[in-house]
Amino acid sequence: MIKTFKLRDLDCANCAAKMENAINQLDGVNSARVSFMTQKLTLDADDARFDAILDAAAAVCSKIEPDCEILR
Repeated sequence: MIKTFKLRDLDCANCAAKMENAINQLDGVNSARVSFMTQKLTLDADDARFDAILDAAAAVCSKIEPDCEILR
């Protein structure tokens, strides 16, 4: 399943790259793309566990940039 989510308070292009790399390492993620310019996350992940993977991605984002939030 591929879905795109808006990111709120993503302030750093370097942080966006770090988030993208970390999310791509999560189990069940086929691909992830974090765009600093559009402030969006495009996530392609396992359908059966999509919500759990999205929760893990949100945790990764808040660890790298505490103010950043994935809007669902």
